[in-house]
Amino acid sequence: MRMVSIHTSAFPSHDGVPLAVDVRGAGAPTLLFAHGFGQTRGAWNGAADVLATRGCRCVSFDSRGHGESGRVTGGDYHMDQFAGDLHALALAQPEPPVLVGASMGGLLGLVLAGEARPAPFRALVLVDITPRWETAGVERILAFMQAHPDGFADYAEAAEQVAAYLPQRRERKREEQLKPLLREGADGRLRWHWDPALLAGVVSESERYQPRLLAAAARVDVPVLLLSGERSDLVSRDTVAEFLKLVPHARHVEVAGATHMLAGDANDAFTREIAAFIDDVFPDGRARRPTIPQEVH
Repeated sequence: MRMVSIHTSAFPSHDGVPLAVDVRGAGAPTLLFAHGFGQTRGAWNGAADVLATRGCRCVSFDSRGHGESGRVTGGDYHMDQFAGDLHALALAQPEPPVLVGASMGGLLGLVLAGEARPAPFRALVLVDITPRWETAGVERILAFMQAHPDGFADYAEAAEQVAAYLPQRRERKREEQLKPLLREGADGRLRWHWDPALLAGVVSESERYQPRLLAAAARVDVPVLLLSGERSDLVSRDTVAEFLKLVPHARHVEVAGATHMLAGDANDAFTREIAAFIDDVFPDGRARRPTIPQEVH
């Protein structure tokens, strides 16, 4: 696969919080990648590189309070702020993009696709998220995010904790992989890249958002692909079935062996499913490119 150049810039959000944005490729369609709670735009690097090489224009960004994007003064975070950021980014693209949203990113996309008119997206790819989710999965994620308020002494300690949280991964995170995810404090300890105030703001609103999400899903009229992990503890057969009743035109693909961290667990299969979906959404062939190779073990 040839190397893909990345253009990084700061996008001014609707209320002035700068968002770190990467753009790969210059073709069509535009894919707008929205990461999950506690992640960064780096979660999409593997898929974005492949899809940009395939001819798509791939845009990924750090949500406010995450990674290299700005933080909200006073830590007053709300879901509508994140939705506003995503909406503004979608409208700033040369054409309505295909949204690829994982977890929180998918929920925000679902709200916008159901409520905003005209819809800001050409299509939706929801990555292991449905309007109603399994509480146990959310509790596991939050427990990990809250587990190390004092950070880590070094990258080796952080890698050990990540490996315990993601036992399905074959390889332990290397220092160069962890550097974008950690920040060194004045005390010399390494802490996660996200603003701790996010836990109080966004998490407290998430359950109250569910009726709005369910109503929005029923109004989505763009093509939808739901990708779920076979071993996910956040999305279940019941939540998928409910979603497919609300959005009967959606297609669902379960990715074998993957957990909620689907793109990281099975990036090759994940990327192939997105490519196949795009080929169907754009039957004129604009997005058709060489076949993505099968995963090699």
